[in-house]
Amino acid sequence: MHRYVARVPQLARTLATHASPPVSAEATRRTWARQEIQDLYDTPLLDLVFRSASVHRKHHDPSKIQLCTLMNIKTGGCSEDCSYCSQSSRYSTPTKASRLVELEPVLEAARKAKENGSTRFCMGAAWRDLAGRKRGFERILEMVREVRGMGMEVCTTLGMLSPDQARQLKEAGLTAYNHNLDTSREFYPQVITTRSYDERLDTITAVRDAGISVCSGGILGLGESDKDRVGLIWEVSNMPEHPESFPVNALVPIPGTPLEGNEVVKYHVLLRTIATARIVLPATIIRLAAGRNTLAESEQAMCFMAGANAVFTGEQMLTTPCSPWDEDKAMMGRWGLSGMQSFEQVSVARKEAFRSTLRTLRPPPPRQIK
Repeated sequence: MHRYVARVPQLARTLATHASPPVSAEATRRTWARQEIQDLYDTPLLDLVFRSASVHRKHHDPSKIQLCTLMNIKTGGCSEDCSYCSQSSRYSTPTKASRLVELEPVLEAARKAKENGSTRFCMGAAWRDLAGRKRGFERILEMVREVRGMGMEVCTTLGMLSPDQARQLKEAGLTAYNHNLDTSREFYPQVITTRSYDERLDTITAVRDAGISVCSGGILGLGESDKDRVGLIWEVSNMPEHPESFPVNALVPIPGTPLEGNEVVKYHVLLRTIATARIVLPATIIRLAAGRNTLAESEQAMCFMAGANAVFTGEQMLTTPCSPWDEDKAMMGRWGLSGMQSFEQVSVARKEAFRSTLRTLRPPPPRQIK
């Protein structure tokens, strides 16, 4: 019997190799004063990246990047006045309004994304809210159920939600809900006037209370200052729970929008923001989102070093270009990176590892005496 007891540590080692989801954000949380985050942001850049890389390696596997794919399921015609968005009905842009797509094209896109290594499938609809969209919402609930049934994580961004709508999405199997704060509270009114900052926070509260993971970040290049970038991180860090993910978008100026003439955000600003967010939100997934396709491969690698550990990949984002799967997989291969498993895949792997190890530890059946 002792030889089986001696092999029990093998069980622990086997389970350890199939890592569980990242450490809870609340287990690593500390309260940051806004000035503390500003001082951190202003640290010499290489020192800041070194520190953020150390934090990243403490809480995440630095060789893993989550691949996410985003599909626009309802384009244009939005009544909001977000000054960066080509889907607003208030601006004359190349984006044309369309109806909510049917179920099958969504499932086809999700299957293709999964085949290419994406573990999270995100769906966006250009709406202010879901008021008066009962039939459309029911179709989206069916989309969520079907995509989750494929073993993928599912995220949606549908505008403002009521607590009841959030509950229904949770019951359908929604993994996460994206609702960006975009920028600091102070600068926000210069970007959007049709929805208040507190209304955004109310939707995030409804999502969190329903038990859905919160995905909330911002956009760089709106004309904001360093203080506003710090204000965004500070605001997110003071939520009752740190968000599961924090997207960092670089504005892609689109003709016809009020921000069409904005300069592309400087790379060092993007890197500094990612590094600061990684330190302040140590367990949160940092998503390198819109504008990534404009970065050189070495610049992307530095973002991963600083703590970014998720990207959007595929044919396109909502209305802006996206890096294709083949290019991303080739890049990751060159840098020794691989795709992060979804929580569902991790769970299956851990269970199979547990069963396999138990089989090796099980004593042989007693010999039959004839």
